[in-house]
Amino acid sequence: MNPARLALAALALGSLAPARADEGMWLFTAPPREKIRAAYGFELDAAWLDHLMKSSVRVDDEGTGAFVSGDGLVITNQHVGLDSLQKLSNAQTDYASNGFYAANPADEIKCVDLELDALQSIEDVTARVNAAVPAGAGGEDAAKARRRVTAEIEKESHDRTGLHSEVVTLYQGGAYHLYRYRRYTDVRLVFSPGQQAAYFGGDPDNFEYPRYDLDICLFRVYEDGRPLHTEHYLKWSSRGARDGELVFVSGNPGTTDRLLTVAQLEFRRDVSCPYSLARLNRREVLLMAWSARSFENARRAQEGLLYVQNSRKVYGGMLAGLQDPGFMSAKRTAEERFRRQLATRPDGAGALAAFKRIEEAERAIARDYLRYRILENADGFAADSFAIARKLLRSGDERPKPDGERLSEYSDAQRDSLELDLFSDKPIYADLETLSLGDSLTHLTGRLGYDDPTVQAVLAGRAPQARAAELVRATKVRDVAFRRQLYVGGAPAVLAAHDPMIELARLVDAESRALRRARDAEDEVEQEAQASIGRARFAIEGASTYPDATFTLRLSYGAVRGYEEDGAAVPFMTTLAGLYRRSEEHANREPFDLPPGWAGKKQALDLGTQLNFVSTCDTVGGNSGSPTVNTRGDFVGIIFDGNIQSLTEDQAYDDVQSRSLSVSSAGIIEALRKVYGASSLADELVSGHRRVGP
Repeated sequence: MNPARLALAALALGSLAPARADEGMWLFTAPPREKIRAAYGFELDAAWLDHLMKSSVRVDDEGTGAFVSGDGLVITNQHVGLDSLQKLSNAQTDYASNGFYAANPADEIKCVDLELDALQSIEDVTARVNAAVPAGAGGEDAAKARRRVTAEIEKESHDRTGLHSEVVTLYQGGAYHLYRYRRYTDVRLVFSPGQQAAYFGGDPDNFEYPRYDLDICLFRVYEDGRPLHTEHYLKWSSRGARDGELVFVSGNPGTTDRLLTVAQLEFRRDVSCPYSLARLNRREVLLMAWSARSFENARRAQEGLLYVQNSRKVYGGMLAGLQDPGFMSAKRTAEERFRRQLATRPDGAGALAAFKRIEEAERAIARDYLRYRILENADGFAADSFAIARKLLRSGDERPKPDGERLSEYSDAQRDSLELDLFSDKPIYADLETLSLGDSLTHLTGRLGYDDPTVQAVLAGRAPQARAAELVRATKVRDVAFRRQLYVGGAPAVLAAHDPMIELARLVDAESRALRRARDAEDEVEQEAQASIGRARFAIEGASTYPDATFTLRLSYGAVRGYEEDGAAVPFMTTLAGLYRRSEEHANREPFDLPPGWAGKKQALDLGTQLNFVSTCDTVGGNSGSPTVNTRGDFVGIIFDGNIQSLTEDQAYDDVQSRSLSVSSAGIIEALRKVYGASSLADELVSGHRRVGP
């Protein structure tokens, strides 16, 4: 076992091993002040935290970003903004591949359906949520009661404050917090460096280090037709990061499994991860083959292929950690030790029983998992047309219900987001839809079995690819006006339309909903059980550190620091000179060819400028685009990846070799000025305000 694996296995022992100094994705309401003071001598200030929180943004369901000027300028990764770039592009104008720069405000392009959320406040609503669930309520009844009170809290908050409001489940049900966001939907593209600059080294270098990527994208938020004026933005550091200095990351990590029981981890090891990995491998082969047929195919499939390739590596790393005997043995030892402690306590019986309830719930989830993924999760219907059809169908069915009885995505609190997405005029390509739907119907047929009644009903006597072509050709749901008409008309209009894609969604909807109800009920059982375990752990060990990630804003901290691999020192940073060397080593061949415009700029650049750097900050997927700031709160970089050793951090943190990767603020300014001719944009970043006039 290599050093990183040994450290990971030791960490899995939980309280049997010392906590890593830099571990944690901390709530902004409960930052690790004592840990930071003890490790680094730095005192976290409430005003400092509030400013960082309000300067950070959540970017749709893609990642994170931050305000970096008082005139609404937001920075994130190109790969986070890629969805918007592709929606603005066409066969003649490819902003994703070729890049974009709006030298003048009038040139900034409004994004099709991009949403940015800036967190404004957090309120603990645990007592109210728990009080709404009747004592002794079973899984399904408890889930319904919790859904009703959640909808009430969110609606009351929105009506009172005007802010988008979400109740977030923490500690697997141990706590519930209300997050209030200021939501922005008039977001305009300002700058993209182009795909080769952002993704230099392509898939071979993905999750590797050293790296040489300019993975950034800049947007501007508008309000009432004018650039947003905000006092909360991050001041820019032109020097970047220094070796050994303390830095912080403010971002929205997606999900982690660090507080799960052994039974839950075994389910991920044996069921969910292998399924996801196999599906991703299949999708990757499909999209790569289709992309190779033409440049236009490659452009249309670019975002989907990059997502699949990235996810395939993530799941591969997760599965490697879960299949590591040392890691799982250590997890099992820690859990057994905790259970023995519970057995000696008069109040321990409830938590011991909770472990059993989780084991039973995991077995129930496993029984239905395949059908749930294929039908309710729509893995068997992977096409935008189907997703739209299902939203129209369910919108018509859900809207007449009381708010608290609807599926959560159709609640009043989510209506604005639902409508923005449903009425988006993003391009949907019939050829890619047919390819994707045909392959997913083949997946459905192979996994559920050709003779399965649902499969036979879905195929309607056709082969999967022929059925997909028929559905995509006949449906009208790609027409925005048609969608709006059905949405306004509700269930009667949806039924009267007789649209074949909607009817396909209707065909599987009853079974899909039943699978979802069953899954929600088991999830509720697990939440209640986890809450019981969490209370017992707190009684024994004191304050637990931080909840698992939930794609909500968290604070991480660590040191800018290199590491050792195979006996060699890996430096904490890379430079612009390294980009040119890396390209030369590969004879400038794809994917190591120099980005367009860079070849002739070598002499003009300060090649010693920092381009990328690594830190021990605790990050996972969803942190992409997160600002990295120093102790003054200055922007020194932007998270864009982790190294290969970081891929096990969904289960446990390690600081031996695992590192978070950032694009340096210094490299960004150097490239903007000397490669892209974007000096006015660089000036805005450095000064914090856009220049007005000549």
